[in-house]
Amino acid sequence: MSGIVPGADAEYSDAIDPSTFVKTLSPSDVLTRIRPGDILHWPPFFFPIDTISPTHTVGKGRTNLTLIASDIMQTDTTGTPYASFSYRQVPSGGPGVSVHFDPGAYGATAVASYVIEFLIATSGPVSLTVGGYAGAGSVTGAGVRTVNGNVSVSVGLGNVPPGQITYASIQQTSSGPGWQWFSTSIEHPPLVFEP
Repeated sequence: MSGIVPGADAEYSDAIDPSTFVKTLSPSDVLTRIRPGDILHWPPFFFPIDTISPTHTVGKGRTNLTLIASDIMQTDTTGTPYASFSYRQVPSGGPGVSVHFDPGAYGATAVASYVIEFLIATSGPVSLTVGGYAGAGSVTGAGVRTVNGNVSVSVGLGNVPPGQITYASIQQTSSGPGWQWFSTSIEHPPLVFEP
């Protein structure tokens, strides 16, 4: 992968542009259909609720990051901070990233849906188990996925109660090339307004 310097001083020296990452779910997979009259308050649907990264590992309430068997977490890079992974068997399976999200801590007062997106870069095809938990709600995008290149691995969490602690995770399931995780954004799904 370009931007990686081999050896003990390895660092991802390039800045990333999240808009260029390929998404694993299309907007129609996670969109929310709503009538304008059903909205009492207009939350900022067009901005992430929070973005968890190597330099911002804890959000509001119980929102937090778990790294499983990372090789390095580089926060003082000249490029984009990242955590790097290479496959090795660990008790929980393989290396991965998990983010817990506490909707109520961000002001949620009603059942809502969310999209959790992991920005990663691989140097070849990597098999990941994508998972999530939404309490009484639903999870979209879970299962085994093979990704390659700059990818935004998306997990939809639907109909989540405001007091429900949720999570989304990615975990490498078999040997393969190394990969880097840059950030995980927590967002509202795209809206489609109906008459």
